[in-house]
Amino acid sequence: MTKIILASKSPRRRELMELLHIPFDVIVSDIDEQIDPQNDLVKEIEKLSYRKAEAVFKDHPDALVIGSDTIVKIGNDILGKPKDIEQAEAMLKELSDNTHEVVTGVSILYKDQTETFSSVAKVTFYPLDEKEISEYIATNEPMDKAGSYAIQGDAAKFIRSIEGDYYTIVGLPIAELYHRLKKYL
Repeated sequence: MTKIILASKSPRRRELMELLHIPFDVIVSDIDEQIDPQNDLVKEIEKLSYRKAEAVFKDHPDALVIGSDTIVKIGNDILGKPKDIEQAEAMLKELSDNTHEVVTGVSILYKDQTETFSSVAKVTFYPLDEKEISEYIATNEPMDKAGSYAIQGDAAKFIRSIEGDYYTIVGLPIAELYHRLKKYL
């Protein structure tokens, strides 16, 4: 059986991979996660997913390695993980009563094969008032999430609509990944 490695430190990606009921290990790749916002963001996030997978694959060339990364963008702004409470508050205000995109890039490296793809979902928030924003920030949930929210957590009550794959927003388009993995297993 092919050894599968998830090159990610995200506990959410680990949970999603477990839904596949396929044995896998987790090895965190230690790479610079900067992207160039001047370039096409879908291509940039795909490159980042590839770099994460490649960093682990070079030490485990007999394994199938999966790398992934997610960005939140609204207009031309990339909303990463907030540096502090003020930045989280600003992001949530920007998301309030607005639609944004979540892009997750995924790379699969196995032997001499490389497969990279991305999934894009659109998320629309209800209007949020100051009290809702401050109460949500007080949960500390936004502080380690791109865009300052976790759709699978307390922020679920803020979501008016989703267009696309829910799991893309969580951090790994698991159904598409599963169907792509079937040829390797």
